[in-house]
Amino acid sequence: MTNNNLGIHCYITGKVQGVWFRASTKQQADQLGITGWAKNLPDARVEVLAFGDRERIIIFYNWLKQGPPLAQVVDISYEEIPWQMVSDFSVL
Repeated sequence: MTNNNLGIHCYITGKVQGVWFRASTKQQADQLGITGWAKNLPDARVEVLAFGDRERIIIFYNWLKQGPPLAQVVDISYEEIPWQMVSDFSVL
């Protein structure tokens, strides 16, 4: 592990289900070379786990705070976690 690698665990609250949030999140992650996953939760939040280069993760996190055009992000929790090797970004 190098200092450039970062993992984040986020919960996104707001109008984030049924607005292409997970698919758009995957598209952003793929463009940035970020791995991990995004999934809908029963309480209408989206959970995201992401791993990648620190600078790209920051760009990705800033995108998550906005989401795709139809989303309305009200809140996002953010926790840094130990970096893990994951092969791609999945929508669960």
